[in-house]
Amino acid sequence: MEKKKRIEVVIPCYNEEECIPLIYQSIHEVAKKLPEYRVSILYVDDGSGDASFAKIKEVSERADENEVHYISFARNFGKEAAIYAGLKNSTADYIALMDADLQHPPELLLEMVKGIEEGYECCGARRVNRNGEPPIRSAFSRLFYSMATKMTSTKMEQGTTDYRLMSRKFVDAVLAIGEKNRFTKGIFAWVGFDTKWIEYENVERAAGNTKWSFSGLLRYAVNGFMSFATAPLRGAVYLGFIVMIVALVYGIYIALNMLISGGVKSGYSSIMFAILFIGSIIILLLGIIGEYLARIYMEVKNRPIYIAKDEKLDENTELKD
Repeated sequence: MEKKKRIEVVIPCYNEEECIPLIYQSIHEVAKKLPEYRVSILYVDDGSGDASFAKIKEVSERADENEVHYISFARNFGKEAAIYAGLKNSTADYIALMDADLQHPPELLLEMVKGIEEGYECCGARRVNRNGEPPIRSAFSRLFYSMATKMTSTKMEQGTTDYRLMSRKFVDAVLAIGEKNRFTKGIFAWVGFDTKWIEYENVERAAGNTKWSFSGLLRYAVNGFMSFATAPLRGAVYLGFIVMIVALVYGIYIALNMLISGGVKSGYSSIMFAILFIGSIIILLLGIIGEYLARIYMEVKNRPIYIAKDEKLDENTELKD
């Protein structure tokens, strides 16, 4: 009898105690429609402060043998670390990545499997709208994707999500990128491979509240942008050149004014404006350089991306960091 190929659904969790049993049940029902595959779940608890890990263990105990696995972090390391841990420690033939709040409809897995069977290395979900989100969040999201596409060599399309089903080859390519300061959405786009996109309507959370604040999303966007863009540094060169040209033109104007009128008019306000303007540009550019240096500093320290305190993995699988 031919051995079934395995699909493992990696689910990063942070304070999602209400959603954990719900998403298990949803995936369990979808798995019944995929009899030719063995479907399992790998929860990654990102140092939750609620009963998320307890709920994960409860689900694991009542699930079928080897159906539910988990990794629990020693503290909150962030979603990027949780995604990395899940991909790193899954040994399945195909790995799906899905949010715990059920805003990623589990039934789309059926269409994703069809895409993989057609020969695609990755099959992802793309939202066609952002219904239910605050307008300002939607606007900033569109701005981010637009800037990321124009200012980096990596194309990140509007509406694409982390929700996807990936082949082993695709996941291995993602894991081969060893940087610590990760932006997985950009890495998915960077590695290439043919990706089939399945469009869906935005879905509201099944329970609980979003854990993303506006400041958190802004930090996430900045991190993602600076992980793939050198445009700010290149822009600093262009800006410096423009300021130099303006200063040169202004210097020529002063020299001509001296020759024509025989003197220089006092201009305290213009001098102060020039000093403040150039000073602010210098501070801004130092800040940009500082952001890149901070990322280099974090990389060279070579700290682990996460630390696990507990785990239950698939048979014959050792925890990897």
